[in-house]
Amino acid sequence: MRNITELFPGNVPRQSAGICLALVVLVFAVYLQVGNHAFLNYDDNLYVTDNPYVAGGITGKSIVWAFTSIEASNWHPLTWLSHMVDVELYDMNPRGHHLTSVAIHAFSSVLLFLLLLRITGTLWQSATVAALFAIHPMHVESVAWVAERKDVLSGFFWFLTLLAYAEYTAKRKRLWYLLTLVSFVLGLMAKPMLVTLPVVMLLMDYWPFGRFGHSGRSNGNGVPVTRTPLTVLVKEKIPFAACALASSIITVIAQHADGAIKSLQTVPVLLRVENALIAYVSYIGSMAWPDDLAILYPFPPAFPLWQVLGALLVLLVITAATVRARHRSPYLAMGWLWYLVTLVPVIGLVQVGVQSMADRYTYIPSIGLFIMTVWGVSDLVAGLKCRRALLTLLAGAVICAKTAVTWQQVGTWRDNVSLYRQALESTTNNYVIHNNLGSAYATNWNLDAAIREFREALRINPNYGDAHYNLGNALATKGELQGAIGEFREALRINPGDTKAAYNLSVVLEQMRLVREIGY
Repeated sequence: MRNITELFPGNVPRQSAGICLALVVLVFAVYLQVGNHAFLNYDDNLYVTDNPYVAGGITGKSIVWAFTSIEASNWHPLTWLSHMVDVELYDMNPRGHHLTSVAIHAFSSVLLFLLLLRITGTLWQSATVAALFAIHPMHVESVAWVAERKDVLSGFFWFLTLLAYAEYTAKRKRLWYLLTLVSFVLGLMAKPMLVTLPVVMLLMDYWPFGRFGHSGRSNGNGVPVTRTPLTVLVKEKIPFAACALASSIITVIAQHADGAIKSLQTVPVLLRVENALIAYVSYIGSMAWPDDLAILYPFPPAFPLWQVLGALLVLLVITAATVRARHRSPYLAMGWLWYLVTLVPVIGLVQVGVQSMADRYTYIPSIGLFIMTVWGVSDLVAGLKCRRALLTLLAGAVICAKTAVTWQQVGTWRDNVSLYRQALESTTNNYVIHNNLGSAYATNWNLDAAIREFREALRINPNYGDAHYNLGNALATKGELQGAIGEFREALRINPGDTKAAYNLSVVLEQMRLVREIGY
């Protein structure tokens, strides 16, 4: 194994070790409060609390299930296994499940710093990007939500893959290529979001590796740059592309089988394209000013034309500017394409679920914007005498501001009621969240509040079967049997295969019969 002074340029091992420690401390300082948070009734039940295979821990049967199941509309055996390990360690205590995700996120932040330092040789920029990644409010959803373990786990393997790839490009040894491929496959087994990683590897070949494209630049860390024909670079990525394609096919099959993919009749192509354009720009705005964040942003029935055209104009201007500056500032083109490309699987062209966008989708794409911003600001003040002090002051101010917002945002995830109330304050016509909040109230036996939320969800979307079913249960619990019968029948009209609604309807009908016959 090489000495760390061979891995990193200059006199940085001690400084880099201190930064790694600081990143871990920063992440735990911000996120430690999740140790007191509860499981949510939104997907945490699907992934952990109501999943018999996960709840049973690591067994031969559960391992086979993890590798063969397409439950939750995905094939991600590594994610299932990580939840099972948590059950073995912590049983159903949510504290341990939450803190495991925090630990993975902390290690990912360290890997990102080491990756950027390894490939660029710049300490300040690398540390700043890693710190922004570690504490940005948009990443709270990925870290504080147990069901999003797949996000932080796949992110960990994303960075590990790129670190191995950096070693391969420097040493050109088959072992490092194999390790890169293995790490990539493990990442795909955590979440298929990694399907764009082969393209990002090509972007890194452009900058900072300098293996093709612009001239006059080294990768900044003393490693000799060897120019390679583009065709060779592309062939080099073929095994990765093949794995990504296989993962994509499996994911589409899983999501189609689960009914998660929306039809073109439900969400037309034009509406998907409009949403994608606006989402690209909205994410940029939220990264800069993370206000009114929510666990779910409902898909609107239409978008104003001015918003669509404005978003298109913004994207075209930024793209043109980064292309024009590609020789002078290649990190701009690389960072922008990183952002655009990594969002493609979740930008909504293939619409999965009812959300128009989601904070968790920025977990990896945001890094491209961070690279553009941090390296860009550094270049802007390159000629100033007080450059180092100014950059340190600026980075410190931004990180402190983001940390404060993140701390507050993490607090909203403490339980179902707190999270859903915050989401309803930040969005409109959010019938799914009204339904989830109603379920939370019903669990706490606040039936009047639950009924109010279920009815609000149905006011927004009268054909929402889950809300009809939940309202039926709440009414039945209160003894309003006639109303419950109507809701269960409506749920069955919308979803004829809803066995739970059919069963509960039969139970309530039997209760009605007893009431009529014997006054029970």
